[in-house]
Amino acid sequence: MRHISTQKITGFLLSIGAIATFMATDASAQRNRDKREKEEQKAERKAQPQPQSQPLPPQRQNQPARTPPQAQQRQIWTQQQNQQRQRNDDAQRAAQIRQQQLNQQRVNQGQQAAQQRRIAEQNRQAQLDAARKQQEQERIRQEQIRQQQNGRTWNNQRSNDTWRQQQNARNVPQTNNRLSRNQQVVLRQQRLNQYNQYWGSNNWQSLQRQRQLQLQQQRRNSYLSAQQRYWNRLRQDQLRLQQARYYDNYYNNYSYYRGGNTYYTSQYGAQMLRDAVNNGYEEGFYEGQADRRDGWGYNYQNAYGYQDAALGYDSYYVSYEDYNYYFRQGFQRGYEDGYYGRNQYGTYSSGKYSILGTILGTILDFSLNN
Repeated sequence: MRHISTQKITGFLLSIGAIATFMATDASAQRNRDKREKEEQKAERKAQPQPQSQPLPPQRQNQPARTPPQAQQRQIWTQQQNQQRQRNDDAQRAAQIRQQQLNQQRVNQGQQAAQQRRIAEQNRQAQLDAARKQQEQERIRQEQIRQQQNGRTWNNQRSNDTWRQQQNARNVPQTNNRLSRNQQVVLRQQRLNQYNQYWGSNNWQSLQRQRQLQLQQQRRNSYLSAQQRYWNRLRQDQLRLQQARYYDNYYNNYSYYRGGNTYYTSQYGAQMLRDAVNNGYEEGFYEGQADRRDGWGYNYQNAYGYQDAALGYDSYYVSYEDYNYYFRQGFQRGYEDGYYGRNQYGTYSSGKYSILGTILGTILDFSLNN
């Protein structure tokens, strides 16, 4: 019984397997048929003639392809945005240009105002300068009047001194003989008195302060410097006078002619008079040059060096009067050269100004007496 059931099951399973195989074979055959039908349809389509594409009408060939509505809206919006940006840029540039114009206008107005202020300041300064110049001219005029008055006083004093010197000189013989020792002592004392009458121990210091203050008030800086140099050299001369030696072999073997009279002196006196002319020329050159630099008028007679005429007097071989006279002769020519910046009467050598030999010969012509 059990054996029969097993056979039935086996047979049933075999039946099922055969049915499955048949169904699989039938499905495969169906797929093959479908594939062949598709290939045949494809071959038929290829075999049929293809219709030719019709060209577009001429009036439509150059027309752009129609843009979808959304794309057109985006394009319009983009154009509007670009136009707005362009308007904004133009407005900004216009505003910048207007601002630059305003700035330039302010600058121009500021420059014009500054120029007007400068012109007004220049006019005011010119008026002040004119007023100061007028005051300075008036002060100079008053100063010249005062100097002329002082000059007349000084000339009167000099005339009195000259008269006293002439009176004193009569006590000493003016010959070409050898002087005795006593005569030399008397002559030396007379010349010392002449010098001290003008350059006393206190007189010259007071005169120095007075002149210095006057030059400072006149703003004559160049002349003040020359005057300071003058005072320094004058101090040195006074020191040499205190220690001067007087040679005993004083022999008047030189003669010279001045003012209608003949005068005699020694070889030492002759050299001292030559030095007086050269010292006067050098000091005159400096003071004339200083007046020119200060813008002062030409006037050698009002120059301090000309009035004093004492620079270089460091011994008593000649009278103070004679030294003054020949010093002024050199000073006048030196002042003229210095004021006009030339060397007509003198020359400059080895750091010193000196008068030309030919000019010296015309001023001081000595004769040697045997």
